[in-house]
Amino acid sequence: MRHTSAQAPSVVDRVLDVLAAFTPERPALTLSELSRRTGLPLSTTHRIVGELARRGALERQDDGQYRVGLWLWEVASLSPRGLVLRDAAMPFLEDLYEATHENVQLAVLDVPDVVYVERISGRNAVSIVPRPGGRLAAHATGVGLVLLAHAPAEVQEQVLAAPLRRYTPKTITSADELRRVLADVRRDGYVISDRQVEMVSLSVAAPVYGPEDAVVAAISIVIPAAGPDPRSMVPAVRAAARGISRALGAPRALRQPS
Repeated sequence: MRHTSAQAPSVVDRVLDVLAAFTPERPALTLSELSRRTGLPLSTTHRIVGELARRGALERQDDGQYRVGLWLWEVASLSPRGLVLRDAAMPFLEDLYEATHENVQLAVLDVPDVVYVERISGRNAVSIVPRPGGRLAAHATGVGLVLLAHAPAEVQEQVLAAPLRRYTPKTITSADELRRVLADVRRDGYVISDRQVEMVSLSVAAPVYGPEDAVVAAISIVIPAAGPDPRSMVPAVRAAARGISRALGAPRALRQPS
């Protein structure tokens, strides 16, 4: 997060750097840690953190550490990309969960990652990495493969040209292999992502279409790698994705029978 360009970071840059210093692994940080993580002087960090805390964007704990505040969540929840999509999707995600009692996820693309908008987790379902608001590399997830497959060519090339992070021995790290998989997703209308993020799980994912018949999101179900044949889950996942697409007003979904 340290700025190395000749131009000094703006006030907005500095504020966003402070907020970006918090991670799922380190949700609480001291002023000194924030200063170190952002590369900002301690006095500057103190001033910015004080203003953010005054507005409720950060909250100070009794031990002196800071956490992201509730006000920031309230503002973020107004994002139409997440709010409208989530509201339309929830009934279908809940139905898919009730039918399977496995983890169900909804995600959007933010290259080179996917951002998880919603997740329903079963108490006895296999553990999964992402949380609502969390990110994973798009090429390594079922939802990400679906979203990349339907992304503009320049977006695909951006991902293909960059190093592909390896999570497990099964993660796709070859650009040629990724091209082939994306072509298969476009042909089949779904993908089975096999143990790419964790060796204990795989996912079945399908696209969600918006009012202009463009893919705006993807849903997936995450099941144990040693569980049932994932192909048996494909009809349910595609039906849920089609239902969300219909709720969003996608013409292709409205033309299809329920």
